[in-house]
Amino acid sequence: MHEFFGILFQVTLYIGIVVIVACFIYPINDNIENYFKNKVVWITGASSGIGRELAKELVRLSPSTRLVLSARREDELNSLAAQLHLDSDHCLILPLDLETHVYGFESKVDLILDRFNRIDVLINNAGVSQRSLIKETTYGVDSRLISINFLGTITLTKAVLPHFIERQKGHFIAVTSVAGYAATALRSSYGASKNALHAFFDSLRLEHARDQIDVTIACPGFVKTDISINAFEGSGKLHNKMDPKTEKGTDPTACAYDILCGIAARKHEIYVGHLASVVVYLRRLCPQLLFQILLRTKSA
Repeated sequence: MHEFFGILFQVTLYIGIVVIVACFIYPINDNIENYFKNKVVWITGASSGIGRELAKELVRLSPSTRLVLSARREDELNSLAAQLHLDSDHCLILPLDLETHVYGFESKVDLILDRFNRIDVLINNAGVSQRSLIKETTYGVDSRLISINFLGTITLTKAVLPHFIERQKGHFIAVTSVAGYAATALRSSYGASKNALHAFFDSLRLEHARDQIDVTIACPGFVKTDISINAFEGSGKLHNKMDPKTEKGTDPTACAYDILCGIAARKHEIYVGHLASVVVYLRRLCPQLLFQILLRTKSA
């Protein structure tokens, strides 16, 4: 027991030091308007959840930003644009299904360049979650999770990459999940797809730092969205249930604001939501302690 509290104290102290240092290095409220001023920002998964709130916050905080809104549900995108009073000079509705990545997304990039002549920021936010035990999850569900969350995202990123290289500037954002660092029960292939994104975007950052291309990985914890309702069960059916922890999660508007602050500060990683930073650092420093904590959670 004494050893447990000793480890817990060390972890708490370490996290406290990191937070204090981060506050001095990165301003808590970096100037979002200045960073995004007149930029062309492409947001995927913009029809709901975090993506929708990112669009709303950008309109509120940086009115000059031009938005490209993508998702499968074109009607929801049109509804959002109307709600935000966005005209064609400031918004392009671009339906997109990441699962069609086998055909490539270069044509989508061309449509944006035809409209706005450039892309400054790509926020890879679209994806799907999972609520099923490993032993009950079919190959088809595993395949779809990897196809949408990982292969779809990196294919879209590769379609934009030549444009960023040519311009010698650009910013990629990958909205992943704390589950990509600390996988939990019922989210095996979802966590694997997010972990794969971490590796890919870390490599991308290294390979193209000299091209002045920024890469930010945003890792939300529990955020109050419909992510669990739209998650795949083991058979492929939608879960259609709100998780209790998701219901009590971070407000999506606050999550979007924190992500935009981190992007504007050009952070490599952003941890957003209740206990997100704690979970990530526990996984790095005391994985066995985190295992024991997760083992006692209801989902396990």
